[in-house]
Amino acid sequence: MRNSSFGKYLTLYGIMALLGVVLIYPIWLTVRGGFMSVDGGYTLYHVLDVFRDENLRWGLFNALTIATVTTFLSIVISMPLAMVAARHEFPGKTLFGALVLIPLILPPFVGAIGVRHLLGRSGSLNAMLADLGVIDAPLDLLGDGGLFGVILVEALHLYPIIYLNLLAALANLDPALDEAARDSGAGAWMRFRRITLPLVRPGLFAGCTITFIWSFTELGTPLMFEFRQVTPVQIFDGLKQMETSAEPFALTVVMLSTATLFYVLGRVLPGVKGVAASAKASRGDSSVRLGPVAGILAALLFGTVIGIASMPHVGVILASLSVEGQWYQSILPRAFTLHNYTEALSHPLAIGSIRISLFLAAIAVILDLVVGVIAARLIVRTKIRGRAILDALCMLPLAVPGLVMAFGYVAMTLEWPFQGPMPGWLAFFFSPILPQGTFASLNDGPLGWAANVLGADPNPIPLLIVAYAVRRLPYVVRATVAGLEQTPVDLEEAAQGLGAGKLTVLRRVVLPLVAANLVAGALLAFSFSMLEVSDSLILAQREADYPITKAIYVLFERLGDGPGIASAMGTWAMLLLACTLAGASLLLGKKLGAVFRA
Repeated sequence: MRNSSFGKYLTLYGIMALLGVVLIYPIWLTVRGGFMSVDGGYTLYHVLDVFRDENLRWGLFNALTIATVTTFLSIVISMPLAMVAARHEFPGKTLFGALVLIPLILPPFVGAIGVRHLLGRSGSLNAMLADLGVIDAPLDLLGDGGLFGVILVEALHLYPIIYLNLLAALANLDPALDEAARDSGAGAWMRFRRITLPLVRPGLFAGCTITFIWSFTELGTPLMFEFRQVTPVQIFDGLKQMETSAEPFALTVVMLSTATLFYVLGRVLPGVKGVAASAKASRGDSSVRLGPVAGILAALLFGTVIGIASMPHVGVILASLSVEGQWYQSILPRAFTLHNYTEALSHPLAIGSIRISLFLAAIAVILDLVVGVIAARLIVRTKIRGRAILDALCMLPLAVPGLVMAFGYVAMTLEWPFQGPMPGWLAFFFSPILPQGTFASLNDGPLGWAANVLGADPNPIPLLIVAYAVRRLPYVVRATVAGLEQTPVDLEEAAQGLGAGKLTVLRRVVLPLVAANLVAGALLAFSFSMLEVSDSLILAQREADYPITKAIYVLFERLGDGPGIASAMGTWAMLLLACTLAGASLLLGKKLGAVFRA
């Protein structure tokens, strides 16, 4: 094997080993915990017990209901928008195309604050209907226990993911196919069902996969609606029982298995991969300019969806501007203030969480850039065996529920080298060759000081950094891969032919050419790390370690001005994500949807 090939394989296996430790190992610990018996063997009892317990069965049913209905509603919302945007020109199309992504700038669990103010029993809509004399008693618009509210908020937040994937898929279709069918007398519905839908099925599935898994495992939104009979919240509530009970492990295994089953079935079912790639567009711009009436209707379609999707944002902003206790059974707050915004930047819990999130996200992005660039170059610029596995590992965090990953990191802290004795096979190897004192110190959780979640003196910071980096690595890898695929390899070969070393080629040729993609991927990784929910809620158990999202949740639960400060922090987070997505959209264009594809 040549030295260059040896170096590539060494790098490949090194990254795969790293991902094995921080990605596969936590998942394995979770799965193992769900099947481990008291005597150290394995059993199906704990998993079967999930289905025997009526409360846990209902939790799983509710989680599946939320995921299924959310995905269906997201398709219903996004499909017409994508069809109109991909094939037609109308006044304001560029503006509407940007505004339709508005839901992505607000984490759904923060949007729940706004929806509760607007649609709750004491909210704006009930107040307006009562003032108009339409109702005598408030309507339960969010459903018994908040189920409808969770579905509504998540559907309004997640439909852009399906929209982006559909838009990219539709842009690649050859319009000649549709024209030929139309000339043959096929109606609009038949053309959609027999031509368009089979061709965009891969993009549709890609978006639906992320939407289903995201909504199935979403933790923050049900918590905000106080809807606790759902699997993610039941896992969250059982966190403290991990050391004494297998139930949280079993619940997590069932959730992971369900998400995996959905993903695998979609991959193997006939027709999911669509038809041959020859259907790709053979000519450039194929959009049709709509007439005045049709153009107005198209703009009205986008405007209506954007208006409804902006409802959580409006609610959060109004809540952040409301004086404490002055938005109750009224259409709008009775008194406004900017006090919540100043508190959001000065309150000890708020300002501390901002500092922590900035630190965690910055370190995570640096790690993602280093690993992501190396991985992307191995995937695109080499033909070595195993690069497809590396690509799959890098994208796996998009398909694995964040709640599972967070739970797995907690499980890691309960195992050696963080806690407990050394595994038997390691002890058998090291015991004869190490001094007794050294072996004793290594045999008693030698890294317990480095990372801890459930102990008396927790230290979750290293785990939060790793969790953020792993969860957002796909964005950097996919953005970098897109940049490398658009960059001719001839430039790198020419530089190497002139005597430039590999590091020089990387620094002087590759990085400048893919800089826009790197910036876009880093922006997405940074902003979504700042607003990561599952990892923050589960891993940060002490107030001094709270990231922004955990601080928002805790403040919202407090009496007094807590909800107002939480809303103000959510508004600041909204502005951060708005700037990030705008920048990433400008840099990646239609490739933006690729970073939301498993």
